[in-house]
Parts: sequence; structure tokens; C-alpha cells
Amino acid sequence: MSAAASSPAGLARRAALHPGFVLGGALVAVLLLCAALSLVWTPYPPEEIDVAAKLQLPSAAHWLGTDPLGRDIATLLLVGAQNSLLVGVVAVGIGLVAGVALGALAAARKGWVEELVMRLSDFTFAFPALLSALMLSAVFGPGLFTSIAAIGLFNVPVFARVTRASANAVWARPFVTAARACGKGGWRITLDHVLPNIAAVLIVQATIQFATAILAEAALSYLGLGTQPPQPSWGRMLNEAQLQMFQAPRLSIFPGLAIALSVLGLNLLGDALRDLLDPRLARSR
Repeated sequence: MSAAASSPAGLARRAALHPGFVLGGALVAVLLLCAALSLVWTPYPPEEIDVAAKLQLPSAAHWLGTDPLGRDIATLLLVGAQNSLLVGVVAVGIGLVAGVALGALAAARKGWVEELVMRLSDFTFAFPALLSALMLSAVFGPGLFTSIAAIGLFNVPVFARVTRASANAVWARPFVTAARACGKGGWRITLDHVLPNIAAVLIVQATIQFATAILAEAALSYLGLGTQPPQPSWGRMLNEAQLQMFQAPRLSIFPGLAIALSVLGLNLLGDALRDLLDPRLARSR
């Protein structure tokens, strides 16, 4: 790939021409805009109940109608985007920080340290987010913290494995050998050479895990282990819509679409970033 194509301007041009990046970026931008908008304005207070206006059809007063308690669905969707983003950012952040540190340690030290880190990762994989949420709920009770902790713990071994595999490939490169010959220590090499060279891989993985975190948060809230009332949540909106499935199917359609479009946008964005940051993958398709 030419230097011009790999420059920020060249990358931006290729991104603008990549359909997955454009569509995924647009969907993610809408998600961010909804969450940001709900911080300063919503059509109605999110906790306002008006039983007299329950199950109204979409109208000028209630753009997407109301639920069985008379709450405005558009308001619930907007505020629900906040929770999805909060869980995604914090949970992926936990996995990214802890997982990258463990994976980099395993690649730098080798031997029994690498074996210990990888076996701990294998052990953690035996506890998916749902099972971790069940255990944490038994101790701390269900809630937003439970969702964040369970999803964050699940993300740690994912990032540890990705970091270790990518870092091992960098450690085998000639410039790392030269750095070691110059007297640089393992952590200095990791910070100066390894992490910068695997940053693109980690960015792509973080985007994909963000989508997984939103889906997991919705699933946990649907089961009553995640965000608790009266705080709005897309997953709990789906749970509450079950009783009105035939009377008012729109109650499940709107939050379902919000979850599906958000996850689709993040997955498209992650796939596009993989193509843009490693053009060899795009050419091989």
C-alpha cells in the first residue's frame, strides 16, 4: 500500500468510499446522538406515568405511542440508549485495560507466566456474562452494576487472547530483536513497539465487543438481572411488551429495532475498520 493511501487523508478517503463504514458509522452516530440528546431533552420525563394515556397509537403528542403505563415510548428509547452506551463503554473499558495488560504480560514474559495467564483466561470463559450476572446478583442484587461487572469480566479473556496472539507476532519481528540488542527491557519494548503495532487490532476488537456488550445488556435486562425500574432499558421494554404482543406489537418492535440497528451498526463499523486498517483483508475478499 502506498504512503499516500496509508496517511490519515488517504485513510479518510477510503473510509468515505467504504459502504460498511458509511452505513455503520451512520447507525452508530444516530445511537450517540440519541444518548446525547436524552441528557438534555426528552419529549416527556422518563419516569412520568399517565395511565389514562396508556397504549396510545403514534401521534403528534406521542411520536411512537405509549406503553401500558402511559409512558412515552420515544422517551424510553432515548434514555435507554444512555444505559446501553454506559454499559458498553465501561464493560469494554474493563476488558480492554485488564485484558491488554494480561495479554501483553503473557507475550513479554513467556514461560509459566504466559501459561498461567492463558489458563486463567480459559477458566474465565467457563463463566459467560449471563452466568456471571446470576452469581453477582445473588451477592449484590440485580442492577446496572451487575451488568457492567458481568460483561466486563467476560471481556477480559477476549482481549487477553487477542493481545497475546497479536503481540507474539510483533515480538518475532526484526525491529524488536534490534531493540532488545540495544538493551531495551521487556516493558519498554511493549510500550514503544508492541502496543503501537497492535493498536489497530485492539480498536477493531473493541468495536465488536461493544456490540456484544449492548446485546448482553439487553439480554440481562430482559431477564431482570440488568437495569432495574424505573430506569428505562431496551431489554426490559422487550420483557414488558410480552404481555401486549398481540394487542400492541409495536411495543416490542421499537426496542427490538433499536437493539438490532445498534448492534448492526457497530458490527459493520468493526468489519469496515478491519478492512481499512489492514487492506490485505479487503483485497482477499
